[in-house]
Amino acid sequence: MPRPVNTEKRAELLEKVIHYLQHHGLAQMSLSPLAEAIGTTKRMLLYYFGSRENLLAQALAASRPDAGAMFDGVGDCAGMRRAARELWRAITVGEQSGPVRMLLQLLSLATTEPEEYGELAANAVEIMIDPIAAAYVRLGHPPQQARVRATLLVSGLRGLCQDRLVTQDTARTDAAAHQLIDDATAAQS
Repeated sequence: MPRPVNTEKRAELLEKVIHYLQHHGLAQMSLSPLAEAIGTTKRMLLYYFGSRENLLAQALAASRPDAGAMFDGVGDCAGMRRAARELWRAITVGEQSGPVRMLLQLLSLATTEPEEYGELAANAVEIMIDPIAAAYVRLGHPPQQARVRATLLVSGLRGLCQDRLVTQDTARTDAAAHQLIDDATAAQS
């Protein structure tokens, strides 16, 4: 009978993996150098996470903002605007620049190495779009239009976040994000 997984040790390793990936990137990530850098073994990473792909998925999941929680209670356009602004703050303020860098790298890698990163990247996008689209549906948008609006919001904010990381122009990207949010959350006509 296998012994139960030590959840505290697993959480500690995941935190170290996230820190490592934020500083070293995802491209050509190999378990052996990663394990050595964080003070464990490849065998232990596989024991706790199963595979390299699962490890990456869990690192991304653990480091992204919870869009479901942010948009779950949205019931009107003002609530949608507040939730979208909360999302913008979550991806740009404090320690979130590291996780956002990981996501942007993943999306870039998915375009050049779709067989290795495509599914993981697509899932990372959908996880953000789905709860926002559900909020738009609650506001009365047809499902297809809701997904389009959610895509505009998520992809627009992600692009502005990338612009901000590259240019360091906080004032311009904040102003653009607020304009995008106002446009994307306006009442449907």
